[in-house]
Amino acid sequence: MVSLNRGLHERPESSPTPPPKVIDVMIDAAVRNLLGQRRDDGHWCSELEGDTILESEYVLLLHFLGRGDDPRVAACCERLRSQQQSDGGWAIYPDGPTAPSVSVKAYLCLKLAGDDPQSARMADARRAILRAGGLRACNSYTRLYLSIFGLWSWRRSPAVPPELILLPRWFYFNLHEMSSWTRTIVVPLSVIWALRPSVPVDVTLDELHGDSGPGRSRRTLYESFWSAVFAGVNGLIKLVEVVGPVPRWRRRALEKAEEWLIAHVEGSDGLGAIFPAMVNAAIAFRCLGYEESHPLVQGQLRELERFEIEEAGEMRLQPCFSPVWDTALSVGALLAADMDGNEAPVQEALAWLLDREVTVAGDWREKSLQDAPGGWCFEYRNDLYPDCDDTAEVLLLLAAVRGRTGELETRRQAAAERGQRWLLGLQNPDGGWASFDRCSDKEVLTLIPFADHNAMIDPSTPDITARVINALLAHGHGPGDGPVRRATDYLLREQEKDGSWPGRWGANGIYGTWLALSALGPLTARTGGRAADRLSQACRRGRRWLLEAQNEDGGWGESLRSYDDPGFKGCGNSTASQTAWAMMGLIASYESQVWRGDADRIVSALDQGVAFLHERQREDGSWYDRDWTGVGFPRVFYLRYHGYAQYFPLEALAAYRNMTVSEPDAAGSQPDVH
Repeated sequence: MVSLNRGLHERPESSPTPPPKVIDVMIDAAVRNLLGQRRDDGHWCSELEGDTILESEYVLLLHFLGRGDDPRVAACCERLRSQQQSDGGWAIYPDGPTAPSVSVKAYLCLKLAGDDPQSARMADARRAILRAGGLRACNSYTRLYLSIFGLWSWRRSPAVPPELILLPRWFYFNLHEMSSWTRTIVVPLSVIWALRPSVPVDVTLDELHGDSGPGRSRRTLYESFWSAVFAGVNGLIKLVEVVGPVPRWRRRALEKAEEWLIAHVEGSDGLGAIFPAMVNAAIAFRCLGYEESHPLVQGQLRELERFEIEEAGEMRLQPCFSPVWDTALSVGALLAADMDGNEAPVQEALAWLLDREVTVAGDWREKSLQDAPGGWCFEYRNDLYPDCDDTAEVLLLLAAVRGRTGELETRRQAAAERGQRWLLGLQNPDGGWASFDRCSDKEVLTLIPFADHNAMIDPSTPDITARVINALLAHGHGPGDGPVRRATDYLLREQEKDGSWPGRWGANGIYGTWLALSALGPLTARTGGRAADRLSQACRRGRRWLLEAQNEDGGWGESLRSYDDPGFKGCGNSTASQTAWAMMGLIASYESQVWRGDADRIVSALDQGVAFLHERQREDGSWYDRDWTGVGFPRVFYLRYHGYAQYFPLEALAAYRNMTVSEPDAAGSQPDVH
């Protein structure tokens, strides 16, 4: 057996592969760093960073509550100033283009804070906003916020009628056809739109009225037809409100929305356990007549306060917490680095995760093929919204680790069975899995006027589907099992012409291709005949796309701009997390013997990736990614997971170290991969 870094393939002198002992040192340092981030009760939760729309909306919420003099307003505004870009605007990821909604809210907050409109900073901001289209280029949620403060006419804001909640399940358009996160945002927003709160402020935004709104992308005849239909319904709803008394079903809709809100804040750390839903819920409860001191309002405010991070005179807000995700991925990296599953960090994390299994029915039950609860959510507590991605990742861990005590082992086995059953109940008819719900894929809903947050539906995605396949395989399901076979067919259909797969929750082709290869590689190794050839061809195309995407510095990177411009696909500054994803995708392909003809290129690319990680590792064993690699809503909201640059590079290095090959013979036959 010959290690990959022992001369099997020559490397350029400019970037030598670290020798085995150095790689061991790198891994040991990364393990120590990761263990040092563990919380006292055995879990991990790294910071989750979003753009400045979070700070802006927090400031606007405090102004809505009459707390404009709260010290947190000044701290958030200091954050807004520090994040202003050189062109004067604010973006949704570092060095991105000026985003109208983010920039308008930041500009408004700074005006409310007393910043001189004639200052260079504010003048630059105005010019950037006007270049981006001004107020008319803002999305519907921003316009509704501006309406609260008298800065935009309610009449010109899109209708978000609370009557949506009354539509029956059999009706083609109903609340449960929307994605789970849209429901948590839209239900309180519909209350706000119907009751139209008014909190006048002593500033205006007249200077931000541009000559034209955002340019429209070319639409098909189908899209144009339904856009016109929805625009007509939007106008009709507003006309009914103007020319006659609001029908009595408006009162019933508001009552139903109130009941929905009260029920959905139970069992969660705030509505949906996400920032925008909590802000909207706090405002909606006040609109419904609840005093600020009421537990329902205080509950949302208290959870929002937990998102605060104050540092160097600035305050930033997290959009939510990611403890289940971070814990499962951290333990997975430690196990890959050869930590014994019986060691305390692993066993304590296992117990912590088992304590957070969801045991009640949530919104998913409306469309699931089975009723029994199970699964895990992303956050600390969000009982109504477990998700497929986290559940699959936890199931992978449960397959790799046995409980050290009889009780813990019994709980592990039972939770694993429930988790598998829950996941199988949410498989979509197309064979894939979405995030939270089944059959939330009606594209026509994305044409509703208030659906411009680009996340109205929750269709199947290759990244989640691939992770679920891996979880099912780890728990004994085979390639020929119906759910796995249908999921495999879905993945093959979703492969792009260039060989990559799109990433929904990570950027972008690198993320999706890594996960697809991680599933299809093992499937290929366990499949024979024409089916194996079909899988092997798909892996070869995906692998070659990854090889072509490697940067000259040995790393991989893909800009979030790739979601807007396909020309940026696979292109961007190298990051530790994306380099790790690409390496793990190549390793999965190589170890499954589907590399045919690419052996030298794969090994060379992996060597260069290791060299890149070696050069970028910091003294404490960590890595740092300035560029963001996480996705909330594509083209609208992105994320920087601070944990991604810690556990993913560790896992990739461990996989590289554990990967060994036999010398190929003179004829170039395939090596045996162990």
